[in-house]
Amino acid sequence: MRIQHCRGGNIRHLFVGALVAGGLLQATWAEDFNQPPTAEELAKLGLDGTEWTPSGAIRAGNAEGTIPPWKNEPLPVPDGFEPGSFHPDPFPEDRPLFTITAQNYREHADKLTPGQEAMFKTYPDYFMNIYPTRRTAVFQPHCYEAALENARRSRIVPSDRFPGLLGFENARLCWAFPVAKNGPQALSNLYTRPQVPWRDGFDNIAPVTGSGNYEIVTLSVQVYRPYSDPANGWNNADFDLTVPGTAAMYYQTTTAPAKQAGQVVLARDPISFAKQFRQAWSYSPGQRRVKRAPQIVHDNPATSSDGLMTTDQGWGFNGPNDRFHWTLEGRQEVYVPYNAYRLHSGDLQPADIVTPEGRLNQNLARYELHRVWKLKGTLKEGTTHDYGMRVLYLDEDSWWAMLGDHYDRRGELWRLYELHTLMYYDQKAMDLTTENQYDMQAGRMVIRSLDNQEKGIDFSFRADLSYFTPAEVRRRGLR
Repeated sequence: MRIQHCRGGNIRHLFVGALVAGGLLQATWAEDFNQPPTAEELAKLGLDGTEWTPSGAIRAGNAEGTIPPWKNEPLPVPDGFEPGSFHPDPFPEDRPLFTITAQNYREHADKLTPGQEAMFKTYPDYFMNIYPTRRTAVFQPHCYEAALENARRSRIVPSDRFPGLLGFENARLCWAFPVAKNGPQALSNLYTRPQVPWRDGFDNIAPVTGSGNYEIVTLSVQVYRPYSDPANGWNNADFDLTVPGTAAMYYQTTTAPAKQAGQVVLARDPISFAKQFRQAWSYSPGQRRVKRAPQIVHDNPATSSDGLMTTDQGWGFNGPNDRFHWTLEGRQEVYVPYNAYRLHSGDLQPADIVTPEGRLNQNLARYELHRVWKLKGTLKEGTTHDYGMRVLYLDEDSWWAMLGDHYDRRGELWRLYELHTLMYYDQKAMDLTTENQYDMQAGRMVIRSLDNQEKGIDFSFRADLSYFTPAEVRRRGLR
């Protein structure tokens, strides 16, 4: 089912109706949290020779041959590649199959989201280069082994401490619900998508004006993701999904410009929100104090985004899930950002990536046709958020959120979110290289992970867990 973009009463009536019905939805929705897979569905999952892959993706290609079959064949590491450097494009000979423009986008509307269609209406010079589809999302064996076990064990668990929060139990390392039956299960798969456990890099951000002006804010970020750590697999009976930091321990330091340098954000999320909320702290050099930061959640503006991105939009969606009703609306074929090795190049300058018009250089972007899960979040009655509705498009092979259509509380389409990912073949894991969001009402863009002139991501980074504590923020800030 597609949500048609229209500036009128129809979508408003549907939207308001959904909000008014919120109480009824809450009463019936709880009954649908746990729909376990049948024995027949479990038999379809497998690493080789089955109808579905361990992520629940359809192994076969599509009828037209424009989506190939998934094969358990990870990308090889190129000769001479040095860990910690930028990853060369494994497909340098690929050329666009065709280009979608404002003149022909209606011919491709069945493969575009409403947000993408709105871009063509808003910017007559906007275009998308469509490349051959390559299903490169092939992860490590321990991930697939855990996912197959999770499919038999995992359950959604509503929080008994925080109304509206949902967690899960009985999952390890990878997708909690390979046979996702509903919104909460699909959202849990987004949380539990395969990631590299340790990461040291830059999430530089630049809010861009409509005239193309911007200042880059340099954000040095260290992350540890215990849920993704092989040490916390099914052989570790003591691993508690509900402890803060099991999803991510996130340490962010602003290093430039000088007027913002030294600001720190520390956040710790549980992978399951069954018992705990997000923990967050901030440090300002001017105040020289570490303070609790409960505001760093939901629709609080993302760091240095000039209000163009909410905190919970990083990586498509992150943090507590209590503000929206989540519904899974099935699979569809969509042109999504994928295999973004050209955008990842260390040879690029910021001016190569951000155009004078203030948008992403589409000549560097690569779009491919993939099957995605459509996950809709509708704002719950009695809660608040900048977005009245958000629709995420989750890659079936990885459950990463490649696109997001975001609507304001009037039901008007507002922003298009894009996540440009690639397979870091030395890690056999997917990660972003760039994420950007267009605010079509303001005529502006914000772009994050603009790090091409920094060092490459250091996946060998390790730190004592005391690194991700307020005491460490205080020590580093005062020294």
